[in-house]
Amino acid sequence: MMRIRTIEETIAARYPEGEMRTPTHFSIGQEATAVGVCAALKTEDAVYSGHRCHAHYLAKGGNLLGMVAELFGREAGCARGRGGSVHLNDPGVGMIASSAIMGETIATAVGTAFAFAMDNRPHVSVTFFGDGCVEEGIFHESMNFAVMRKLPVLFVCENNLFSVHSPLYLRQPRDIPIYARAQSYGMLAQQVDGNNVEAVYEAAVKGINDIRKKGGPFFLECMTYRWREHVGPLFDTGQGYRTQKEIDHWMARCPIKQASETALSRGACTPDQIKLWKNEYQTEVEKTIQSVVGLPFPDTKGLLEGTYS
Repeated sequence: MMRIRTIEETIAARYPEGEMRTPTHFSIGQEATAVGVCAALKTEDAVYSGHRCHAHYLAKGGNLLGMVAELFGREAGCARGRGGSVHLNDPGVGMIASSAIMGETIATAVGTAFAFAMDNRPHVSVTFFGDGCVEEGIFHESMNFAVMRKLPVLFVCENNLFSVHSPLYLRQPRDIPIYARAQSYGMLAQQVDGNNVEAVYEAAVKGINDIRKKGGPFFLECMTYRWREHVGPLFDTGQGYRTQKEIDHWMARCPIKQASETALSRGACTPDQIKLWKNEYQTEVEKTIQSVVGLPFPDTKGLLEGTYS
C-alpha cells in the first residue's frame, strides 16, 4: 500500500508540469482493497479493473515502467502510449485489462471465468468496479450468468460512496446494501471494511477458497473512500458535493496508517524501517519517471495499431 501511495502521490505532484496529458483517476485512500484482494490471488488468476485502476495494476504486480510510460504517452507504455491511465494491463502477471467504460470489464471478467471453466483450468477471474456500476444493466446480467453457469468469479465492489459527484444515498435504495443485492442472485456475498487490509485479505481468501472448492461466484463489497477529486490530482472540497469534515473522517481511517500501527504494535517492523521503505519507493518512482521522459512517443503512422484488438 505504501508503494502504491508513494507512486500515486509523486505522479499527482508531477501532473501539473503538463507532460502527462491523460485523464488520471487516483486510488489514494483505497489501496487496502486492491492489496488485500490481490495478495490472495495467484499469478495465473485474472484481474480486470475500471477507470480507477492504478492500485489494482500495481497490486497484481504490474510493471511500474510500463504504467509510468503509459501515463506519459510513450511507446514503452503498457498500452504503447495509446491508452493512458485508464488502460493499464500486464497479462504476464494476470492484469488483463482496465477500461473507463462503466461496467464493461465486469462482463469480460465473467467471460474469462467462462473460458477457465470450459478449459477446466483452476483459476479465478476477478473484477474490480465501483458502486456506480451497480446501477448498470451489465452488472446484473453478469451476476445472473455467473450464478447460472457456476463460474469462478470474484466480484469486488469498491464502494467509495460516490459516482463522480453523486452520493450513493441519492442513487440507490438506502435499506438494501449492495452485497445484499448480490445475495439475492443466490451467490455468497460479504461486506467488509475496505480500509482494513487484513480484513479485506481474510475475506478475499475465504471467497477465493469457496470459489475453488465449491464452484460458483463470490461477491465482496469493500467500504472505502477516495481522497482526491474524481479525475485529476487535486482535492475537491470546493465542489460542494462533500464536506471537509467527511474527508477528514475518512483520512483519519487511512489504510496505511492503520496497517502501520498494527505492524508496529506487533513488533513486525520499526519506525525506521517504515521510513526506509517510504524512501526506497520514492527513489524507485523518481528513477522510473526520469527514465521515461526521454523515451520516444508512438510513431503517428502506427497510432491505430492494436486499437481494435
